[in-house]
Amino acid sequence: MRTEKEKMLTESMYMANDAELRADAAVSRRITRLFNQTTEEQQAYRKELLRELFEKTGDNFYIEPPFRCDYGQHITIGENFYANFDCIMLDVAKIKIGDNVMFGPRVGLFTPGHPIDSQVRSSGIEFAKPITIGNDVWVGAQVTVNPGVTIGDGTIIGSGSVVIKDIPSNVIAAGNPCRVIRSITNEDKSYWETEKQAYWDEMKD
Repeated sequence: MRTEKEKMLTESMYMANDAELRADAAVSRRITRLFNQTTEEQQAYRKELLRELFEKTGDNFYIEPPFRCDYGQHITIGENFYANFDCIMLDVAKIKIGDNVMFGPRVGLFTPGHPIDSQVRSSGIEFAKPITIGNDVWVGAQVTVNPGVTIGDGTIIGSGSVVIKDIPSNVIAAGNPCRVIRSITNEDKSYWETEKQAYWDEMKD
């Protein structure tokens, strides 16, 4: 017979009040409490705590306290990950985040789901579906990402969006529910390359 944790991580119905899962959650609560109590002079200690908390990290990452998660051990973040204040990741299922990803304040990634039927829901069983975010993604402030969503490489999610289905690569998407507004074009790339060059030119003066 599978454990409740095994069921949880394979998107099956499971009981969240299982003893093993409560123990895992207690570890996460301890580490996030310590992390959220750190000061700006404790950058190395912050990274040490997050490396202990997460399944895998890149070498370079920064999360602004406060940060909350369910377990931590089901979260993978890539190189150059940045999350602003009040990020929440409910990692009941796996959360995988690629390289060069930025989160605005109060971004929430929520993998858990609950039965629609109220009697089944009140029995305590639930389920979860993984969230995957590709490389070079910018997620604006107060975005909610729901269970089972994949966001493609190079995409921008506008602030305040509620993402309930997959978003493809290299688009700008926003709204509730979040939907594609337009593709990111070569004209966008040219414009921002020009702006970057102007910045560096000014720095040389």
